[in-house]
Amino acid sequence: MNIQDAQKAVDNWIKEHGVRYFNELTNMAQLTEEVGEVARIIARRYGEQSEKESDKDIDLGEELADVVFVVLCLANQTGIDLQTAFDKKMDKKTKRDHDRHHNNEKLK
Repeated sequence: MNIQDAQKAVDNWIKEHGVRYFNELTNMAQLTEEVGEVARIIARRYGEQSEKESDKDIDLGEELADVVFVVLCLANQTGIDLQTAFDKKMDKKTKRDHDRHHNNEKLK
């Protein structure tokens, strides 16, 4: 599924199962909450914090998908074609950073 298809799938889900999109500020708060959940898992599972027994079964992929879902909601409700924006960003990063990371001594 490409990003455009994902945006359509989210929009269809909202129309079929939701009442409407939450407003943009609510979705921004929800995005922050979801990113915080991802950060907690990463910090405890891969960082130096100890992981609670109750957190060991939390699916990181599902939490990342929650982030993507809210990002797609925000793109839909603000009229952003996220596929076009993403393609543009990848082109920009490719041109700007083509040799940057290969020449970074910290990454060797």
